[in-house]
Amino acid sequence: MNADLNHLIVRIRFGGACEHAAVGPKRSDGRMEQEAVADTVVLIHGLWMTPLSWEHWVTRYQQRGLKVVTPGYPGIEEGEAGVAALRNDPSPLANLGVREVFDHLAEVIDALDTKPIIMGHSFGGAFTQLLLDAGYGAVGVSIDGAAVKGVKALPFSEIKATFPVLHNPANKDRAVPITEKEFHYAFTNNLSEEESKAVYDRYAVPVSGRILFQGGFANFTPHAATTYNFANDERAPLLFISGGNDHILPPAVQHENFKKNVKHSEAITAYKLFSGRSHYTCGEDGWEAVADFALDWALAPTPGDLDQHT
Repeated sequence: MNADLNHLIVRIRFGGACEHAAVGPKRSDGRMEQEAVADTVVLIHGLWMTPLSWEHWVTRYQQRGLKVVTPGYPGIEEGEAGVAALRNDPSPLANLGVREVFDHLAEVIDALDTKPIIMGHSFGGAFTQLLLDAGYGAVGVSIDGAAVKGVKALPFSEIKATFPVLHNPANKDRAVPITEKEFHYAFTNNLSEEESKAVYDRYAVPVSGRILFQGGFANFTPHAATTYNFANDERAPLLFISGGNDHILPPAVQHENFKKNVKHSEAITAYKLFSGRSHYTCGEDGWEAVADFALDWALAPTPGDLDQHT
């Protein structure tokens, strides 16, 4: 058996930092998960992206002996075909909301034999957090994650990056495209224009305006779709990863989220800053270090601001 997988099995069955994550609530089919072995990683993409954005991580994690699942949002297919389909007809994204995506992801996870490691990038990080709060997953990692309700940090660069969508209320019911220039600022600001265009051409798709509006105005919305229980002591371990040069979701967003979780919950919560990395951290040069750190932590979760321990 692969050493990484065997290590996680031992920690879950016989004790250690993630022992409490082995037994969760009943699944929708009524079965209780006893001694569930996290042999699967679920990778959740963010807005303006599809499951294709995880292509390098899938291979790397499979090489470490884990199964990898990359669910798209409802109506979003995997692979290059999924990108092409949305560019040709983005209507599946129109009126798609947070709860619809959450319910779809929950169904995917519920169908697995064991509680998985859940990782999400950007708004996928917010979905990871919401899923853990609801009892899904053995451990979670939010990479450059969007804010859930209650996180108030709103850096100027985030406002600038999301303004092309949020400035027009009519976009709430639309699938809104992103231009090469907007993508370069929001995602790939560490790359040249030529390098950014190559990334844009391979991955970028329109965004669900409704999801972005629901996330962006959650703090002003009663019963917001991104409502989260910061005081959930039963939540599985959760790591927040930030990129120091991220424009659309700067470190202030994830660090406030981390501190609020630590203040209100006894669940394992950690934070790691990767200096100088953009929102395209899962694909730009050096992505392997981010992927390996995320998985290594998930195999042996430890709490705290991990930058203060190095």
